[in-house]
Amino acid sequence: MCRNIRPLNNFEPPATTDEVRAAALQYVRKIGGASKPSAANQEAYDRAVQKVAAASQELLDSLVTVAPPKNREEEAAKARARSAARFAS
Repeated sequence: MCRNIRPLNNFEPPATTDEVRAAALQYVRKIGGASKPSAANQEAYDRAVQKVAAASQELLDSLVTVAPPKNREEEAAKARARSAARFAS
């Protein structure tokens, strides 16, 4: 799993279209093996990002949970704390 792709489910407010597209772009770049595709492959990358983003949005819209929504700021603070502990010297 790509380390930079973050969970997008069960947040308040819900994940934006831009967040879903960014995750799709990271995924396509990872499996395509290039962060900047060649001009010959750009159209294929763009189509893949569009399809992955659509599938991801459909998934997020379909998921059901009984857990309370997570707070974005609290989750970001937890991630910063984990990172600080991990990279502390």
